[in-house]
Amino acid sequence: MCGRFALMTPTEQLAMLFDVPETAVEALPPSVPRYNIAPTQPVAAIRLSKNGERDFTFFHWGLIPSWAKDVSIGSRMINARSETVTEKPSFRTAFKRRRCLIPADGFYEWQKVDGGKQPMFIRPAEGEKRPFALAGLWEMWSDPDGGTLQSCTILTTTPNELMAPIHNRMPVIIEPEDFDLWLQPEPDPEQGLHLLRPYPAEKMSAYPVSTLVNNPRNDAPDCIQPIA
Repeated sequence: MCGRFALMTPTEQLAMLFDVPETAVEALPPSVPRYNIAPTQPVAAIRLSKNGERDFTFFHWGLIPSWAKDVSIGSRMINARSETVTEKPSFRTAFKRRRCLIPADGFYEWQKVDGGKQPMFIRPAEGEKRPFALAGLWEMWSDPDGGTLQSCTILTTTPNELMAPIHNRMPVIIEPEDFDLWLQPEPDPEQGLHLLRPYPAEKMSAYPVSTLVNNPRNDAPDCIQPIA
């Protein structure tokens, strides 16, 4: 599962890292560092526009299928299991036609310990210059009054050697050389399945952080600070 993450890299820098045209970010508001992004909140994402260029946008985190009666279903759709994504009615069409990349400077997971759960912050290892690019899917939902809402989910897979002692799932992370393949709609969704694999453990690091992150109202640098 991936239920919280952080993104501090400014929008302008993200645009360069993800090869997004300047015109796609000119109208966006100034970026604000986020240390504790939670479900149902807006998340930054990169997708392909209708003209085939990369577009920078924001989605409601928690995918709402087009056939849903109301938005409440989104709170149960923050993640999609990669093993069944081509089969589940909620995700299979989006997997084929509406993929996105969700940038993150790190994500949180809770490790079982004596007496409770210890929040851990997982981030790129020293020397890795880019934020993670989490594999996402997005959908457009229309309400009865004609309003629309674009939402997304994060794909998960089995853990690598670093993540296995922490949790039995981890988000799918896409390498930069695979961005084009992931974002491009495929006539055969099977072509993207080989990307839904555990990220190399040596490219990640993890450390314990304060339980401040347990409350989504806490969104400050203290959330990502290591503790003894």
